Amino acid sequence: MSRISQPDPELTHRLTRRGMLGVAAGATAAALVGAAATPAGATPAAASEAASGSAGRGRPVLPPGRLGIQLYSLRDKVSTLGFAPVFAELAKYGYDEVEFAGYTQGSAGPITLAQLKRLARNHGLNPIGSHVGYYSDDPNAYTFAQNLTKVLDDAQALGLKHIGTASGPFRYGSTVDAWKRAAHEFNTYGAAARARGMKFYQHNHSEEFSFATDNPKVRLYDVLLAETDPDLVFLEMDIFWAYSGQFRFSKRPDGTAAPFEPLDYVLKQPHRYPLFHVKDGVSDPANTYGYRMTDVGDGDIDYQRFISAVTRLRGERFAHHWQAEHDQPAESFTFARRSSEHLHSLREKC
Repeated sequence: MSRISQPDPELTHRLTRRGMLGVAAGATAAALVGAAATPAGATPAAASEAASGSAGRGRPVLPPGRLGIQLYSLRDKVSTLGFAPVFAELAKYGYDEVEFAGYTQGSAGPITLAQLKRLARNHGLNPIGSHVGYYSDDPNAYTFAQNLTKVLDDAQALGLKHIGTASGPFRYGSTVDAWKRAAHEFNTYGAAARARGMKFYQHNHSEEFSFATDNPKVRLYDVLLAETDPDLVFLEMDIFWAYSGQFRFSKRPDGTAAPFEPLDYVLKQPHRYPLFHVKDGVSDPANTYGYRMTDVGDGDIDYQRFISAVTRLRGERFAHHWQAEHDQPAESFTFARRSSEHLHSLREKC
């Protein structure tokens, strides 16, 4: 199995993603590096199930029609080839949905939002959500804080049902009151999104599970959950970063135990988690983050257990969307294909 070493994944993720998020149609995308080669032997999901040896052992863990991919993982291909060839490959691999991280395609030429929406639908892909920045010092920035109406206009033009941010609620600091203030702003964005028929969501990294600097007994993620309106603000759990948070923050700064299980957050309030990032990692206690990121299926996160625990809840099987992601894949089409094969092969335990 391929296991990709990524010594400092979260820092890399934040620095590179910042150049991609919130790019309106017609704007210039950040410079992107990557190969444009298409892997040989693209395998549809149905064939992958037969090849895996898992077919017939029980109901598929992954609900039909609910596998997506965060296009940030394919930014090199979008930049060099454009959306059309990328969408064609994703359709071959059995994907149903896409989540955007910018609406431009670099050197492949300009594209309008209407064209982008039509292109996705023509390839059988449902645009399910998008990541946009939370705030910026630039008053003209394409962020929720600076240009909420434009952000929502574009999301509505794409037909998105979810519009969110991968920025943490650290705008005002890491105190309890700072997060209450950010939560109030998130409620505002959520109300505006709901008025358009959309859900506003926040995507976590590991730091959200750290402790308030003014009250180290309080986990900041708990403040976010408590202070945001559950009818207005939703969560996209990045499962990799949540387990990284478990590794990093299962003890308070004074060394006292503060264990938590990411899955428990979802099981307690499943309606708050319409979206997930399915990202894998090899356990590595020597790594700052506890894991080295790798392709889905090559790591140690038990996705059979996690996905099945959520989808077995009454009325929840089709209530969630599962987006494969890798921040720095060795070869992005290979990552997309192999991740789909693995997730489609998972079966409920009899």
